[in-house]
Amino acid sequence: MTSAILGAGTPIGAGPGALTIGVEEEFLLLDPDTGANRPVAGEVVAALPDGMRAQGRLEVRRSMVEMVTGVCTELPDLRSQLVSLRRAAAGAADDLGVRLVALGATPVGESDPSVPDQPRYRAIADRFGPVAGDPAVCGLHVHVGIPDRELAVQVSNHLQVWLPVIRALTGNSPLFNGADTGHASWRSVQLLRWPGVAPTPWFDSAADYDRTVADLVVSGVLLDPAMVYWYARLSPTYPTVEIRVNDVCTDVDDTVLAAALVRAAVATALTDIAAGRPAARVRDCVLAGAHWRAARDGLTHTLIDLRLGQARPAWDLVNEFFATVSPALLHTGDLDLVVNGLARLRERGDGATRQRETYRRTGHLRAVLDDVAARTTQG
Repeated sequence: MTSAILGAGTPIGAGPGALTIGVEEEFLLLDPDTGANRPVAGEVVAALPDGMRAQGRLEVRRSMVEMVTGVCTELPDLRSQLVSLRRAAAGAADDLGVRLVALGATPVGESDPSVPDQPRYRAIADRFGPVAGDPAVCGLHVHVGIPDRELAVQVSNHLQVWLPVIRALTGNSPLFNGADTGHASWRSVQLLRWPGVAPTPWFDSAADYDRTVADLVVSGVLLDPAMVYWYARLSPTYPTVEIRVNDVCTDVDDTVLAAALVRAAVATALTDIAAGRPAARVRDCVLAGAHWRAARDGLTHTLIDLRLGQARPAWDLVNEFFATVSPALLHTGDLDLVVNGLARLRERGDGATRQRETYRRTGHLRAVLDDVAARTTQG
């Protein structure tokens, strides 16, 4: 995460158009012949163009790189940055004989489980053992600027009921060990081995949030506050709420759609807070179940309506989510983009559906990876 995603955010009296946004995308580095992960992330980051090297990041797996946008207020600017960063990273990877792909989970295998040679990553490997050697998974993290931490905690409470829907819109990791897992987002399931990954708990205040994080660090559950990987968290460094439920999207337009919806959900939460409307409280086990259902089926079956406590057709719930956030989308001028993006998803399916269709049509995993690699850098 760079200091570029510091966005000043907006006080509660300002319009949602003032909300800043920044995106982090994680990518896999694959062998172009076998599809297996290749541990060359350090070399890829070093090979980035001078103007973009500072926006490249290493992760706990040496077969993945993260690219980070700057602060944006307009989605066309965000999209332009995303395309440029993807193409730069793909070019650096290609020069090293590897393929950069936007996939949520390792499709074939991870032959080298070693972590980058940095003190924090070595400490993570020592603390968490084989979990730190799990095959790489790649997410899309959306930051929305909210400098008031008390307000940010309230926003996180309000987002709880909609985050499974946001997760379902970006399922893009059906493959693992060369086979279909039956899940739209295997990444979501795989990450649950980490103790810091979970639906965001309900907090009464920023002090309550900070005490909980401190307790988890003192107990040894987490190495440091940065290992809080709740689905919506207060950034430990920057004045943002960070939404972490999404798989990285193969198509850049799906990334922009997810970012638009996340920002609109945050803006809608701010409106509800200002109006004194309370957030719905959901039992932790029900919340976890709703996220599992979203990871399992994506948009193809049902999602759990956490307001009603019942399963409903996925697209019915997506439509209600859209209706809820549409005033915020209208305010920022993003309504048409989201309408068109949701229509595209309804017609073509999520990333997992598209991967399965390619596999059914060709019968070859290589064809799936070829298609994903090509679409990763399309503008």
